[in-house]
Amino acid sequence: MRQLIVLLAGVITLAGCSKKFLDKNSLTQIGEANFWKTEQDALLGINGIYEALQDRALYSGNLNASQGLPGFDTFGDNCYNAYKWEGPGNYMVANVDPSTAFFSYLWTSCYKGIARANAAIENIARIPVENVSDAKKQELLGQAYFLRALFYMNLAVYYKDVPLILNVQTLDDAYVTKNTYQEVSDQIIEDLKSAANTLPVSYPADQYGYATRGAALGLLARFYLYNHEYQLAFDATTGIMSLGYILNQSYSQLFTEQGELSKEIIFSVRFIQDASDNGETFSGTYAGIPKVDQQPMPNLVNDFYCTDGLPISQSPLYAPANQKANRDPRLTSTVYFKNDVFLVDINKVFTGNTATKYGLKKYIRNSASSTGIATYAPGGQDFIVLRYADVLLMRAEALVELNQLTEVYTLVDQVRSRVNMPSIESVEGTGLSQAQLRDIVRHERRVELATEGLRFFDLIRWGQVQQSFQTVSADVVAGYSPVYRGPKSESFPIPQSELDANASLVQNPDWQ
Repeated sequence: MRQLIVLLAGVITLAGCSKKFLDKNSLTQIGEANFWKTEQDALLGINGIYEALQDRALYSGNLNASQGLPGFDTFGDNCYNAYKWEGPGNYMVANVDPSTAFFSYLWTSCYKGIARANAAIENIARIPVENVSDAKKQELLGQAYFLRALFYMNLAVYYKDVPLILNVQTLDDAYVTKNTYQEVSDQIIEDLKSAANTLPVSYPADQYGYATRGAALGLLARFYLYNHEYQLAFDATTGIMSLGYILNQSYSQLFTEQGELSKEIIFSVRFIQDASDNGETFSGTYAGIPKVDQQPMPNLVNDFYCTDGLPISQSPLYAPANQKANRDPRLTSTVYFKNDVFLVDINKVFTGNTATKYGLKKYIRNSASSTGIATYAPGGQDFIVLRYADVLLMRAEALVELNQLTEVYTLVDQVRSRVNMPSIESVEGTGLSQAQLRDIVRHERRVELATEGLRFFDLIRWGQVQQSFQTVSADVVAGYSPVYRGPKSESFPIPQSELDANASLVQNPDWQ
């Protein structure tokens, strides 16, 4: 099974590690016998795992190629993947099968990161104590466990049963079988608990980007929530509340390079301009259209309330002729409307020339390159994997499902007040039912986290994927006819290339 084998075979390649993780030169062509000997070796090994996060199929994203996780809001009802060949667009219209490249790219990138994490876990423990202290070893191992859990979480959520590989492989043990979702889930939780017990609360300013205790607890809460383990999800968020995270004063700034050091960010994938071929493209755009392959859907735009806290169907403030007037400020931080300037230094105006008539604004660079053309090349914007507003809303969701409703008001109001939206009590009232507060929390997640790659994750968890297909169809976007195929529209197949290479693998039952 060639994609799942890590063969050191005398050579370790860690080229392209982001300097935002550590200002160390990357290593190429280093003999295995001379590596994993010192603390610096261990740091470089850890950097190699972080570098895997920057793959196009993971958090770097893409333009006009296989889509990455930043584009996962194009699964479901938030955005339209105009370049259907990138993966999500074809998935939505049922034009995919196990041989579709998208499934293979994501699978392979995750297992590349897992292989690097396994190598680090196996070898850091063996470094002599005189070369690296036990305390430092535990911190480094905590990062490896956190990253392995992140890779496996992406695999488990989307592919379900997958091979659980916890050691460095050789050809003799390469032909692995699948493990059950429960087995993979148990390992993810074990790794995140180990990471939370050993990772520091923070790092020096010049080492930002490494996983912290808050990151491990936040990912643990996210996974517990996905598995409907609501008390455990709530308990995990409790450990985060006192770690010093706060909401960024400006919502829109958070998704720019100027917001990268915000105390709201718990974990992000770091990028630096032109540092490697893995530089991000999720914030890239074209001169004639903002983010052509990821277009906000009308139903998403309509779901943002007016500034009085009422839906557009109820608010007297809503003006159909000027859709963005008197709306939740998060809308105009997320979406470009017709006649908005989207490349400021050349005064380029969005003409509404997308299939949905809206343009993506969140994360998108708003100035042209030095040559005066669009910034579709790699850039330096970091991608936020986990932030404090998400934690507040995860905590609120867990409490709703536990039917412990008192704190839910405060948690949602914190998120709303950052953008000066009115409180639950002032609009929806007090003494609300569990069902009413569930709808409020789910709505708040949608507008707060729109186009951040989490919508499909939420829809699967809530059992609303089929409903989202119906919502998209009701938008009537020209040339876009989503086809819901039951479980095939809620999971990914094991790539055909993996099945061909490994006779021990069996296809995801949803795709058999």
